Amino acid sequence: MTRGAFISLEGGEGVGKSTNLAFTADAVRRAGFDVVTTREPGGTELGERIRGWILGGDHGKLSAEVEALLMFAARARHLDEVIRPALESGKWVVCDRFTDATFAYQGGGRGVSRALLDTLKTEIEKGTEPDLTLLLDAPLDVGASRIGGRELDHFEREQRPFFERVRAAYLDLAARYPSRIKIVDASAPLCEVQRRIGEHVAALVERFGDRQR
Repeated sequence: MTRGAFISLEGGEGVGKSTNLAFTADAVRRAGFDVVTTREPGGTELGERIRGWILGGDHGKLSAEVEALLMFAARARHLDEVIRPALESGKWVVCDRFTDATFAYQGGGRGVSRALLDTLKTEIEKGTEPDLTLLLDAPLDVGASRIGGRELDHFEREQRPFFERVRAAYLDLAARYPSRIKIVDASAPLCEVQRRIGEHVAALVERFGDRQR
């Protein structure tokens, strides 16, 4: 069985990942592939428990390192139970956040060392990483205006300097891995955002899909 492809969507708060996750999955289906959609933290019973506990903010003050370790614990189970089995069966996986989010939020935002995160990434991923990452990027004021009025989670309640560091970390990752991470201007009209996403997905289908046909 030929391995499926793995797409992740990344970005700060209010950039439209949920809407565009569905669009991305539909684009893959239209190309003729079975798709599994999932999210991080989450995707498994353990992952969803960790997600609810962290995002709910009922845990008091977690150290940055503990937060990162919890994210990787959820990711390890997610890879074992959902992502790898789907890829190995030939399905494509479209995931709302993956390891880049940990480098951006816990690394850039919280200050966890790159050395620790690199070690955890190597040990937990074991070579399974996205073939394409769509980084939805927008100025902070745009994202803030979109999440205004809704109940905020543990991360959304952070102050502006935190989100500035997160965005800078994401853009640094995109500069480091330009062949994998494609920046999409999430401040553009939705039709333009999705046109760009469609182009990147089509390029991946052309590059990767022939292996499955």
